[in-house]
Amino acid sequence: MLTPLFITLALAALAWRLLLLARQARHVARHRDRVPDDFAALVPAEAHEKAADYTRDKVRVAAAEAVLLEGVLLLVFTVGGGLAALDALSLRLLGDGWIHDLGTVFAFLAVGAVATLPFDVWRTFVIEARHGFNQTTLRTFLTDLAKGALLAAALGAPLVLAMAWFIRSTGSAWWLWAWAAWVAFSLALVAAYPRWIAPLFNRFTPLEEGDLRRRIESLVARCGFRAEGLFVMDGSKRSSHGNAYFTGFGRGKRIVFFDTLVERLTPDEVEAVLAHELGHYARGHIPRLLAVRFALALGLLALLGAAAREPAFAALLGLAYPIAPGALLAAFMLVVPVLTFPFQPLASLMSRKQEYEADAFAARHATAEGLVSALVKLYRDNAATLTPDPLHSLVYDSHPPASLRIAHLRKLAARTA
Repeated sequence: MLTPLFITLALAALAWRLLLLARQARHVARHRDRVPDDFAALVPAEAHEKAADYTRDKVRVAAAEAVLLEGVLLLVFTVGGGLAALDALSLRLLGDGWIHDLGTVFAFLAVGAVATLPFDVWRTFVIEARHGFNQTTLRTFLTDLAKGALLAAALGAPLVLAMAWFIRSTGSAWWLWAWAAWVAFSLALVAAYPRWIAPLFNRFTPLEEGDLRRRIESLVARCGFRAEGLFVMDGSKRSSHGNAYFTGFGRGKRIVFFDTLVERLTPDEVEAVLAHELGHYARGHIPRLLAVRFALALGLLALLGAAAREPAFAALLGLAYPIAPGALLAAFMLVVPVLTFPFQPLASLMSRKQEYEADAFAARHATAEGLVSALVKLYRDNAATLTPDPLHSLVYDSHPPASLRIAHLRKLAARTA
């Protein structure tokens, strides 16, 4: 009974994903030849067509990747016995115990990484290059892969070992202890990322003195925000896309601008973009988002804890009962996407609501006009489609569609005029 139910859910999730991607491709293609009226004076027809073509290419790769990862590999690893085969191989080569658990988890992750590698290569060296965005050299790409693998091993091994110990040693409540370990690990990672992890991949230099720095420091002071520093990241090393973000928490917070963003936007526009990002902190979006993620993880681990006590769950995966800790952790990573796909629209809705709130904060502490001008440039320069499919956007987009977002900002500007 459990196996047919799982197959049905997995195929339903994949079919839903492919349907939305097909809708996105059709809708964008249908509106390729006409710039929306609100953007007609701001975005050239050539840029709008480029965005449509870029979106189409990304959708095609996303669909192929979904079929492989969310369809073929998922079923092969679960009902096809692939995870059981990996676990048996790990047991035979490494023996029973902690190393066996590590071997199963990292073998599973390695297969996933190898499966996604061709898509990453195609996105970087074909799609991004075709549309004029790629700056990544083959050497940088391979170096990033090696660093990422070593980092995953160094950080992931202690977490896997801790969770495996909880599964073996703390009885039926192991999932609660595992959840606490994961929360502690996640918070430690957020704290460590800006100071020790991000610099492994990019160079961060203090924002140089001048009008832009003075404006930003004034904005930060007005908002009562404290950060460790203002930095410019060499984003142009890999891509011509522009962005800005906050990272870390507490006194370790950093404000980071891509060098491409600083080069393209005026000081007034950069200030407005930063005010938007400050709005996320001022409105408590980051802690709220973490709390939701932690709560969802707690529920999923509790469900896994209950499933692990059922022989039918082991039978679904072709594993011996009771399931070994490493195989159980890999199984958790396999089934989570199937269980969480119904919640994606709620997560997107929450994110879009927060974006509107951050925009309102920016309109109060900088200017709505400055943020509108910055967003239009970013939409244009990053080839972001101005005409997404409404249903696809509702389910997957973390930011409101361009037309709705710009209309909202113009209303805010009219109120303060």
